[in-house]
Amino acid sequence: MTISEALLARWRRVPTAVVADITGGACQLDPDIRPLRPAGQQPALFGRALTAECPPADIGAVIGALELAKRGDVLVIAAGGHRHTATIGEILGGYLRARGAAGIICDGAVRDVGALGTWDDFSVFSRFVTPRGPTSFAQGAVNGVVSFGGRKISPGDLVIGDDDGLVRLTPEDATTWIEAAEEALKRERQWQEALATGKAIREALGLPSG
Repeated sequence: MTISEALLARWRRVPTAVVADITGGACQLDPDIRPLRPAGQQPALFGRALTAECPPADIGAVIGALELAKRGDVLVIAAGGHRHTATIGEILGGYLRARGAAGIICDGAVRDVGALGTWDDFSVFSRFVTPRGPTSFAQGAVNGVVSFGGRKISPGDLVIGDDDGLVRLTPEDATTWIEAAEEALKRERQWQEALATGKAIREALGLPSG
């Protein structure tokens, strides 16, 4: 099952906070995996997952994934939270960007953040930053189901990232939750409009009086 372009277009308007709220956190990835850029400067991340599972200090799977990368992909580097060696930096990240990928999420470490963090059209999230590079390029698995940030991510899952963090939606999730997401966005607009008219906060939000 894949997520249709029409459904992707509907999800593109939904922030991570709404996804986290309507799913009760079930689609949220570990909030310790953060965007490189400060709040208000982070490019939005939105695309289908391309996965690379990397054992410590080896980026063979990253190399393999780069060869498969397509426009709009999000490279999901499942490095098991390894913090001592980076899985990607300016050179490989720049290659991925040139192929039109949307960005990178890394449950491990990245480096060359002075470059990665300046790209307005390419979004990077990582658990750690470290200067040391990998020591081997031969192991790992490409485009399989991975464990990342406390969730399973499969190739083709939808990854959304913004200043608040990361979420992932399986094709089933994307179909199941879209109407609730759109209803939540509508409700938030109504709250904002009600508050703008001067209504009390409890009245605007439909809460019982205190």
